[in-house]
Amino acid sequence: MPPRSKPVRIGVIADTHGLFDQAILRHFQGVDHILHAGDIGGSSVLEQLERIAPVTAVSGNVDGYERSGFSGELVIEFGGKRIALRHILYEGGKLTKEGRSFLDREQPDICVFGHTHRQKAEWLDKTLLFNPGSAGPKRFQLPRGVGILVIEQGTVTPVVIPLADRPEPLSVRVISRRVS
Repeated sequence: MPPRSKPVRIGVIADTHGLFDQAILRHFQGVDHILHAGDIGGSSVLEQLERIAPVTAVSGNVDGYERSGFSGELVIEFGGKRIALRHILYEGGKLTKEGRSFLDREQPDICVFGHTHRQKAEWLDKTLLFNPGSAGPKRFQLPRGVGILVIEQGTVTPVVIPLADRPEPLSVRVISRRVS
C-alpha cells in the first residue's frame, strides 16, 4: 500500500482593509500557503502573512486593482487542484456576469473570492466557491472570519474560522524599571 500523503492546508483571507489581526498567527499556524482574495489595504498585511507562509494575492477595489501591482484575478495549481482567485465574484447577493464568465473560462476546482464580507462555502457545478468573510474591521453587522482549505486525497474541505468582533491586539511585553 502506498504511503498516504500529508494533507495540504491553505489559509484563506480576504477584505483585510489594512488590518492584520494577531489571531491570524494562531489560526494559520502550519498552513502550507496563504491566499488573499483582495481588498488588502496595504503591504504591511502581506508582510505579516509572508512571515507565516508563502502568499498569493489578488487586488480588490480598495487596492485599485492592477494599479496595486497585483492582478485582479489569477489561477494557480496547488495540492493537485486548480484554484482561482478573484476579488469580486458576487455582488448584491448574485453571481456577477463577469464572475460567471471567469468561472466558465477557467473552470477551476475551487474559486476563492471576497468583496461581499459574507462567508460562503458552496458548490456551483464542480467548483467550490469559497469566501472566508472579512478579516478586516467589522462592517455591515457581518461576522469576521478567515478560512482554511484542506486538500487530502483529492478531496477539498473548506473550514470557516470565526474571528472576534474586535481584532486581537499586538502582544507587547512591557518591562518597567524603577528609577531611583
